Amino acid sequence: MSRLRYLTSKLAQEIDEELMNPSGAFSLDQLMELAGLACAQTVATVYGREKYRKVLVCCGPGNQGGDGLVAARHLAMFGYEPTVYMPKPGSKDIYKRLQQQCTNCTIPTISSLDELKQQLQPGKSDCILDAIFGFSFKPPVRAPFDEVLPLLNNSKLPIVSVDIPSGWDVEKGPVELKTNEGTSVGDGLNAEVLISLTAPKEGVKSFKGRHFLGGRFVPKLLAEKYTLNLPDYPGFAQIVELPSNSAL
Repeated sequence: MSRLRYLTSKLAQEIDEELMNPSGAFSLDQLMELAGLACAQTVATVYGREKYRKVLVCCGPGNQGGDGLVAARHLAMFGYEPTVYMPKPGSKDIYKRLQQQCTNCTIPTISSLDELKQQLQPGKSDCILDAIFGFSFKPPVRAPFDEVLPLLNNSKLPIVSVDIPSGWDVEKGPVELKTNEGTSVGDGLNAEVLISLTAPKEGVKSFKGRHFLGGRFVPKLLAEKYTLNLPDYPGFAQIVELPSNSAL
């Protein structure tokens, strides 16, 4: 099989736009639902609910956060006990509806740093789903995430990152992050597991943990147009595990 293609930020954006244009015909709701389901399946595949029942789902304000909200709902349906941390809720109607869906599933939502610190205390959370920054992230890191990223790393809880570990450069991988004031806040999250969406991004070539792909919504014509060389998905699963360093 031909080698799996890694995407630049520009190409990832182009593919997203094509998926949602009149020829692609997907809605944002559809793509978030499929992406969030893939994220939830990844958590459930690696971290069984008997030992990792309490999942802290950290959501950013953009589409990445929307994927996280969908994943939280599916995790609840799978029998997990998710808690959503969302300090900057998105203002668009779709985010409000996704938040309401989580509320309807009795999923608690927290928003302050103090609440996050409490949720990171021993026994409160078993693992973390990182849905903070997506492939469009550009530094510097702004509040409150300049404090959030070190807190999550220092918790020593296993982290599953969506698309790219938050804080990583989408094309260069882990690089030193700074705030607006020039203060260093490390080089992004230290994830143990990664779930790439659609196709992996250039910056994750150096990722050493378990790497999954969730893109079973990519139409054949689009995959061929961009020479994505996607692997086959097993059975009816929404995810497929990639070999170490995605050396397909």
